[in-house]
Amino acid sequence: MTPPASTTPSAPPAAAGAQTLNDRVAELIRQKIVKGEFSPGQRLSEAALADSFEISRNTLREVFRTLTKEGLLKHAPNRGVFVAVPSIASIIDIYRVRRLIECQALAQAYPRHPAKKHMREAVEMALKCREAGDWLGVGTANMEFHKGIVELADSERLNNLFAHILVELRLAFGLLKDPEFLHAPYVDMNMKLLELIEAGKFAEGSAALNDYLVHSERIVLAVYARSMPEGGIDS
Repeated sequence: MTPPASTTPSAPPAAAGAQTLNDRVAELIRQKIVKGEFSPGQRLSEAALADSFEISRNTLREVFRTLTKEGLLKHAPNRGVFVAVPSIASIIDIYRVRRLIECQALAQAYPRHPAKKHMREAVEMALKCREAGDWLGVGTANMEFHKGIVELADSERLNNLFAHILVELRLAFGLLKDPEFLHAPYVDMNMKLLELIEAGKFAEGSAALNDYLVHSERIVLAVYARSMPEGGIDS
């Protein structure tokens, strides 16, 4: 039972509870970005989100500040808070980090690592989503597949870092208005990668993954260069 507000012990639990709530709401917003529910340049309604999450606007503003520091949101004076639009430089950096992390994790993988099950489940989810024409779902499954690759490194720090990179990556993917064009080729590519991984051909898989990521980067950058105006936030 919570002690009365007038007692001294009440302050620390309240502060801890508020922090836990902020973390939880921040993660919910990150997941909405990862799932493609919030797109780059989209204006976020403070009133609507506060009602949706059943939190105060002050709490939501604190969450906005946290996500702005992470580069996932952008505050425009007198206009509001928007989902960030990644720059070409940030996209290039995201893919550079991905190659460093994922290819190395795969090259040094333990043959019987349980993360292979995560990757298998992600491939199966992608196949079901493709059959249903759910291309955003295919994109989410693809991200789960790559999370599985990073899990091969057995590093909680890398897992946490990659989780943040995936949110930024989804923003980059959100610049492409045709999710089928973006995600369709990688269902079969992931299946081929999984075959190499399950066969224990980690060096071959790492080389294939490097080519895969270079291909993905070129597509994202090409579409970005054609379609995005200089600046960032849409009105």
